[in-house]
Amino acid sequence: QVQLVESGGGLVQAGGSLRLSCAASGDTFSSYAMGWFRQGPGKEREFVAAISWSGDSTKYAVSVKGRFTISRDNAKNTVYLQMNSLKPEDTAAYYCAARPAPRGASYYYTNDYNYNRWGQGTQVTVSS
Repeated sequence: QVQLVESGGGLVQAGGSLRLSCAASGDTFSSYAMGWFRQGPGKEREFVAAISWSGDSTKYAVSVKGRFTISRDNAKNTVYLQMNSLKPEDTAAYYCAARPAPRGASYYYTNDYNYNRWGQGTQVTVSS
């Protein structure tokens, strides 16, 4: 089973940028579809972005589309979330998630119940 460790969170002013990283170990990273989720204070966990095992298919939540970019480097066993034009409502703990993905098809998954491996989270705080 893959283990996931997020990094890159922090405090940033509105309009700023951050890049989150999620490093995977313990299994063949390229056999996993990956996703990013977030949970703000007093809120339910919500989908942010997802990427297929190959990286050629991606999906974004409406709230972040055009501002966030998910990518992966299978040679480095890492998935990224580039976050631009950050808003105070982006404040949340951000989690990366993984699930085994079938080869030969570029699936991504947008529901948290599709994922069976989770990182510990990294906090992003956007000040106004």
